[in-house]
Amino acid sequence: MGKHDNRQSMKMRRRKSQVKKKARLKRQKLERKASAAHGGAKKAPPAKKAPKAAAPPAPPSAPATAATEESSTPPTTPSA
Repeated sequence: MGKHDNRQSMKMRRRKSQVKKKARLKRQKLERKASAAHGGAKKAPPAKKAPKAAAPPAPPSAPATAATEESSTPPTTPSA
């Protein structure tokens, strides 16, 4: 069927779709043959990406020494 044949009857739609399907199957068959001939059955492993660089640590909100030392403010509840 011609590529520019624009008849829209159901018969023509079926006929055109059958031609497209046969062409598609033929093309896929040739692609499979070509890949099998070149040893294309094995897929190449995906390329490994470079490891991500570690993000720099966030600056501490309070000095590290204050966390280890005893707090200068008294506790709110007395411990007896």
